[in-house]
Amino acid sequence: MTSPRIRLRRIYDDPAKDEGRRVLVDRIWPRGISRDEAGLDRWFKELAPSTELRKWFGHDPKLWAAFKQKYRKELKDQDKREKLEELAELAASGPVTLLFGAKDTEHNQAVVLREALEEMIQD
Repeated sequence: MTSPRIRLRRIYDDPAKDEGRRVLVDRIWPRGISRDEAGLDRWFKELAPSTELRKWFGHDPKLWAAFKQKYRKELKDQDKREKLEELAELAASGPVTLLFGAKDTEHNQAVVLREALEEMIQD
């Protein structure tokens, strides 16, 4: 079950008033968006998939299940785990919107991050 306090949104979409904290979860800054336009509260680029995993996946829906598994494994690394815990604290204290640049809104790292965050907040 997805939490209403953790939302997903493309960074290219206009911000909504009820988004809470806006957090970019891409490793690379999105093209064509200035920092002012982004209106970010935080940028957790350290939580993004590794460059190798990102290139391997290439947003191919056929690789989605394997990508999710590999990315969840990456999130267990100490550095990523600490950042994930920091983001979970933000989400526990109020609404958070995870922003991403991918065109595919169902097959991207923000979807996996939301699942991981929801599990952490429930524990």
